[in-house]
Amino acid sequence: MKTVKCENNEYYRLQNLPYEKFMTYGGQALTDAELLAIILRTGTRGVSAGQLGEQVLAQTSRNGNGLLGLHQISLNDLMQIEGIGEVKAVKLKAIAEISTRIAQAKARKTLCYRKPCTIAEYYMERFRHENVEYILLILFDSGMHVIGERILSKGTINASLLSPREVFIQAFKEQAAGIMILHNHPGGSPVPSENDLHVTSRIQEAGALTDIPLIDHIIIGDNNYFSFKESGLLSGQSVP
Repeated sequence: MKTVKCENNEYYRLQNLPYEKFMTYGGQALTDAELLAIILRTGTRGVSAGQLGEQVLAQTSRNGNGLLGLHQISLNDLMQIEGIGEVKAVKLKAIAEISTRIAQAKARKTLCYRKPCTIAEYYMERFRHENVEYILLILFDSGMHVIGERILSKGTINASLLSPREVFIQAFKEQAAGIMILHNHPGGSPVPSENDLHVTSRIQEAGALTDIPLIDHIIIGDNNYFSFKESGLLSGQSVP
């Protein structure tokens, strides 16, 4: 019992010493604010690094859920927090970017461009946190190997315009044998809009005429996706 009491006392003693707590108990024992405190290293006058971490989380929660909010919050908004200057703000945004790249690296191991679920998983972290629509064109050779990626447009928070003409200009330029469209829905729901359905149909028709088939159109939501191919909306066409 004395040992347990001693360990508990040590644990609580380290509550305001996140670095030492990490070394003693491991990262899983730390709160989100304590983990941020390690990145921030120092606080400001009258505010510890841990308390500063809590203030950061309070601010990011307005843009997302706790640590996820680091993806949406801007450098300028971070620097509005007393004690967060440019260096600390950049460090925090770097953490968000690292988390995205770790998720992509993990998803890359199972990535198969013939399987929509693996494509969605790979691109999910890249686009799910964006607050405007991005439209990505993926270009393939006849063996379904990627020969290029192009961001076709970055739209408003409500919608982005996709031009079939721009799609096939890029496809001809890269001598693609097939194409895939991927875009995100900032609202979180991947259900296609009427415009999504209309534009996809036009691109599919143009692809049939030019012998550059549309392999799939995938919409990224918040931890979910919609595949035109899986849903049977591209059925009846020959794809690589």
